[in-house]
Amino acid sequence: MTDWLARSLDAVDDRVEAMADLLCTLVRQPSITGTDVEHDLQLRLARELSGMGLDVDHWQIPLDDTMAADGFPGTEAARAEAWGLVGRLPGLGDGPTLMLNAHVDVVPPGDLVTWARADPFSGLVVDGQVHGRGACDMKGGLVAALWAVAAIQRAGAPLRGDLLLACVESEEDGGLGTFATLRRGWTADACVVPEPTSLDLVPASAGALTFRLHVHGLAAHASRRTEGVSALDKLMPIIAALRNLETRRNVEVDSLMRRWPIAYPISIGMVSGGVWPSSVPDLITADGRYGVALDESESDARRDLEAAVAQACSNDPWLRDHPVEVQWWGGQFGPGRLPATSDLIERMRRAYTAVADGRAQEVWGAPYGSDLRLLAGAGIPTLHFGPGDAALAHAPNESVPLAEVHIAARALTALALDVCGLAG
Repeated sequence: MTDWLARSLDAVDDRVEAMADLLCTLVRQPSITGTDVEHDLQLRLARELSGMGLDVDHWQIPLDDTMAADGFPGTEAARAEAWGLVGRLPGLGDGPTLMLNAHVDVVPPGDLVTWARADPFSGLVVDGQVHGRGACDMKGGLVAALWAVAAIQRAGAPLRGDLLLACVESEEDGGLGTFATLRRGWTADACVVPEPTSLDLVPASAGALTFRLHVHGLAAHASRRTEGVSALDKLMPIIAALRNLETRRNVEVDSLMRRWPIAYPISIGMVSGGVWPSSVPDLITADGRYGVALDESESDARRDLEAAVAQACSNDPWLRDHPVEVQWWGGQFGPGRLPATSDLIERMRRAYTAVADGRAQEVWGAPYGSDLRLLAGAGIPTLHFGPGDAALAHAPNESVPLAEVHIAARALTALALDVCGLAG
C-alpha cells in the first residue's frame, strides 16, 4: 500500500526554499487591514490556489448585507470592499471536511523608529527568521497551511473528505472575512487556525471588546483654569476604576489562562481631545480594549464595565452630574473554546509528534480575540496551532522562524490526512 503520509511529507520537504520565497513575497505586500493591498493579496492567493488545481471560490463580500446581519462581529477599518477566498481540495465525498483558516490582513507597523530595519515590510531572511510586519501574525501560518494543502494535492493522496483553505480579510478588526465565509455556506467538521502559538496547542481564546469613553468637562481660558473643569483630569478616576475592575476580573481565571500575568486586560489605546493649548479641554475621548473571560457573555462583560464607570462617576461631584458615556464600537470579539468532546487536540498532537523533533507541546488559552470564536460558534471544533511567537505580533521587529513554518506545514499535512481520511 502507498504510504501517503511519507509521500505528502516529501512533497512538503522538496520545496522548502520555494515555501520561504513565497512567505517573503507575501510579507513584502503591506496588506494592512482595510487597504487595497489586502484585496490585492487575496487576488494573488486566488491565482496561487487556482494554479494548484484547487476549486476556488473568490467572491466580493456584500458589505452592506453582511454588516447588517445578526451577529456581525464589528469592524474598525473603513473599507469600500472586501473579498472572500476559499480553495477546496475535493475528497471522495464520504469523509470529514477539515478547514484551515488564515487571515491575510496585518496591523500597521507603528513608529518606524522602533524597527531595527528601515522597511517594516522587508521580508528579509536573517538567521533563519523572516522579518517584517505580518511575518508572525500570520503569514507564516498562512503559508504553512497553503503548503500542506499543496503537498497533499501534489502527492495525489486520495482524501475521503474535503480539505479547505479559507483566506480571510479583516480578522484584525473584528472578523468580517470569516463571518462572511460562514454566511456563504462554507463549513467543516474541524478547523485549525494557524495563529502564532510557537507550535503549542491553543484550544481557547479570550474575548476583546472595543469601547469608547466620552468624558465631558467645562472649557475655560488656561490662565483661569480653576474656573473650568478639565475633561482630561476627569478621565483619571475612570482609568483608576478600570484598573480596579481589571484586578477584580483576574482574581480567578480558567486554568487555560493561568500562564498570563493578566489573562483579561483592560487598556486605553487612544486618547484625543481639546481644541487649543491655552484652553481647558471640555471633551476627552478615550478608546480602549476590554478583555472578556472564557465562557463569559459579551453582554455580561459590558455590564461589568459600565457599572464600574458609573460607580466612579457617582463618587465625583462633577461626573455625578456629567456622567461618562460608554460606547461599544469596532471589533467585538467574544471568547471561544474547543468543545471538551472534541478529539482535535489529540489529533493535532499526534500529527505534530509524527513529524516534529520531539519537542513537547503545551496547551493554553490565548489572551486575545480571534476568529476561533466565530468558527466555534458556528459549530466547527476549532484549534489554534501555528508557527511564531505571539509576543512578536503587533510589535516592532516582528519575525517568524522558517523552521517552525516548515514543521507547521508538515504537521498540518499529517493532520489533514488523518481528519479527512484516505481511501483504500
